[in-house]
This record gives sequence, structure tokens and C-alpha cells, in this order.
Amino acid sequence: MVDAPVSTDSAPRKRVLLAAPRGYCAGVDRAVQTVESALERFGAPVYVRKEIVHNKHVVQTLEERGAVFVEENEEVPEGALVIFSAHGVAPEVHTSAARRNLRTIDATCPLVTKVHKEAVRFADEGYDILLIGHEGHEEVIGTTGEAPEHIKLVDGPDSVDGVEVRDPAKVAWLSQTTLSVDETQQTVAKLKTKFPMLLDPPSDDICYATQNRQTAVKQIAGDCDLLLVVGSKNSSNSVRLVEVALEVGVPASYLVDFADEVDPAWFEGVTTVGLTSGASVPENLVQDVLELLAAHGYGEVEEVRSAQEKLLFALPHELKRL
Repeated sequence: MVDAPVSTDSAPRKRVLLAAPRGYCAGVDRAVQTVESALERFGAPVYVRKEIVHNKHVVQTLEERGAVFVEENEEVPEGALVIFSAHGVAPEVHTSAARRNLRTIDATCPLVTKVHKEAVRFADEGYDILLIGHEGHEEVIGTTGEAPEHIKLVDGPDSVDGVEVRDPAKVAWLSQTTLSVDETQQTVAKLKTKFPMLLDPPSDDICYATQNRQTAVKQIAGDCDLLLVVGSKNSSNSVRLVEVALEVGVPASYLVDFADEVDPAWFEGVTTVGLTSGASVPENLVQDVLELLAAHGYGEVEEVRSAQEKLLFALPHELKRL
């Protein structure tokens, strides 16, 4: 009797855990559709102040179709059409557009508009507003512009000690919509220790999509040796996903715009790769990374869903008016 040969194939099973939800949120989808609709309706060029969303591929694709991205209204020919980005703008931007007789379409995400309205209301009631966010981010600049004399920026827990207000009994907090949920909670807790009468916003400012994508990363993190985030370096919510992955114990996490930026050296000793994408990333870029992973032996893909997203926003009313 001849014994059956013993298999020596002990190679671990390679796989991909694909986080869901991922990619486009309702505000990004609305903003991109706004530019596409304007190009279809009015023809090129259509001017866009700042990047419509923070994604290199999206911006390049819209440029190829005739969108012209500028930094300020002064770069737009007088009387032309200009679209304001999803991140929101200060009132002065609308004023300067009117001075140049520009036709405008405001593609600000409705969730960012909500924060703007909260800032105006708190300021009208005489509150100092502690805006939790990252200095220089377009969303922070736009929100601050609603009430500059009342708003003080708080850039994370470490900056709380230096915050001063006029009246500790009249202070409220707001936040940038694309922050780390955990870090924002830490910042708020520290602020409330310093200002016990700190008033909360009427509803959570951090975008539902930002929270869902961070939750999805946490759900798969414990099984991942490596987590890849598809997104651009100037995308706050994409950068936060990398940080969240590392904070919850993923050994390595990297941000890439395109599949060809993935370094095969990252796969050394890796059996399970986690994959997600920021809220301004089209799904085709994720599929490109999946193809690359399959070529390196990670052909088994399991999608892990932590939430369902059904929110949709109507296109800006200016498109109908124009």
C-alpha cells in the first residue's frame, strides 16, 4: 500500500477585504454632476473656482471636457459662468462674483451649508464659535467667512489649551465635516473640560459619509495586514482613513491616487489587504487597484458592508434658473 503524497502547499490564502460604503458621497456626486450638467447645457468653457472636489482624477477628467479650474473669481472673464466647489465659500466670494457680473452656480455640499447656517445663527446670538478643523482647508475658510469676528479655529486636541473666548458662558462649537470622528470627540471633550457651558451644534457636523467610511475601515482593520486607501493627498476625508487604520492597529496603510502608485514591496508578508476609498473617489479607480491586487495573487475579494447609503441631493437651483 502506497501512502498518498502529503501536500507541501502551505502558502497562506491571499485575499482582499473591500470596505463598504466607500467612494462618492451624495455631496460629491452632486458637485461633479453640476459641472457635467453645466458643460452639457452651456458648453465649454465652464469655470470652476477651486477644485470642485479634492480628487486628481475627477479634476483631470473634467478639464478634458472643458472645465477651467481657477483659484479666484478675478481669473474668470467678466460675465462668464463660474461654479463654486463642494467645500463652500465665504459670503465675500459671492460678493466679488456679483461685482464682476459673473453667473454663478453654488455646488456647496448641503451638509457644509448646514454648518454655515449654524455659524451665522450662533454669531447672531452673540456666541464665540470654536470651529474644529484644519487650518487652510477650503471648508474651514468658507465657514469662517460667515462670521470671522466670532470664529476661532481649534486644530485638534493639542490646540485646546491656547483657546480663549470673550465669555465662557457664551461659547459653541462646530466642526469641519471631513474630520476624524474619534479625534473630534477627543477635542470636544477637552473643550468641555475647559468650557463647561460649551454649546453643542443642533446636529452632528461630521458628514455621514465620512463617519461611515471610517466605521467601515474599523470593521475590517482587525483582519488586515495592509490597508490601501484610494484618494488624493489634499482630500481630508481620505487622509483621515489612513490615520484611522493606523490608529486601530493595521500594521501599514497607504494613500494612492491610482493603481500604478501601489508599491509591490508593500505586499511582503501580507495575506489580507484591506481596500477602501475616500468620499471624492470614483469607483473605477478602486476597480483598477483590485485588478492590480489580483495580478499579485490577491484574487479573492470579500466586500464587507457596515452601512447602507441612500441619500441623494438635488442639483443646485441655479441650474434651473440659468
